[in-house]
Amino acid sequence: MLRRFESEQIVLQTLPKNSLSCKLVGKRSALSLEGFMCEYFLSGSPVLLSDCMTHWPARTKWNDLSYLKKVAGYRTVPVEVGKNYLCNDWKQEMLTFSDFLERIQANRPNIQELRNDILTPDYCFAGGTEMKSVNAWFGPAGTVTPLHHDPHHNILAQVVGKKYVRLYPASLSEELYPHAESMLKNSSQVRGNRSKLVQVKTWAGQPRKSFFLEGFMHVDLDNFDPNEFPNFEDVEFMDCILEEGEMLYIPPKWWHYVRSLTTSLSVSFWWSALPSSPTS
Repeated sequence: MLRRFESEQIVLQTLPKNSLSCKLVGKRSALSLEGFMCEYFLSGSPVLLSDCMTHWPARTKWNDLSYLKKVAGYRTVPVEVGKNYLCNDWKQEMLTFSDFLERIQANRPNIQELRNDILTPDYCFAGGTEMKSVNAWFGPAGTVTPLHHDPHHNILAQVVGKKYVRLYPASLSEELYPHAESMLKNSSQVRGNRSKLVQVKTWAGQPRKSFFLEGFMHVDLDNFDPNEFPNFEDVEFMDCILEEGEMLYIPPKWWHYVRSLTTSLSVSFWWSALPSSPTS
């Protein structure tokens, strides 16, 4: 028990400056769809959702490397590696599932054979629902997805491991220094250092690549120039530790920064409210 506590303390020391000191994202256990809609969806507020994934086969199966190899070891998958789409060192490689596992060991890519191990959360039916895509995210401890925002409602489900997530509302976009160019208008000019992203093609809906290009802010929250970006340092935020077995609701256009604290496997569900919905 002491060793586990010490290990968790070491992990927490890797978090960006001022983490978990501002405003924590609220957590709800087994929240009903009605409660989710009334308290969070309609107001566009983030929330942690616990006790919602216990029935997923992935919760036990995806921790078993031999199962993953048996089900889909032969499949060739596209793996995106590098800082992010905005950086010159980003590249895409085609690897078999088994080769990918051997290269990064416990990190597991997303392929169709594993789709039956997860279920679309009931929360994704809020607002009438037009499902856009289902994506899997894999990476070792220290993997960082730079601060960015997405155009759709998002449920991020943590299947294996844990992540740190920091969120900023769309109302604070100017303080995050977004690009003026139309192609990068949802990206920030704030510069940071290296991060690593591994992402594999979607299971359903449109490919995500165009949204990466439009949505990323290239930032290291611990290493930016306050003289160049004076407003960024004091911007208020919400944050949380997304634990294994939990989901995080991220409303459209909320900026979010994600860092894997352990080997991590998560799934994101994107959907849009239908035109008749109050949030559309």
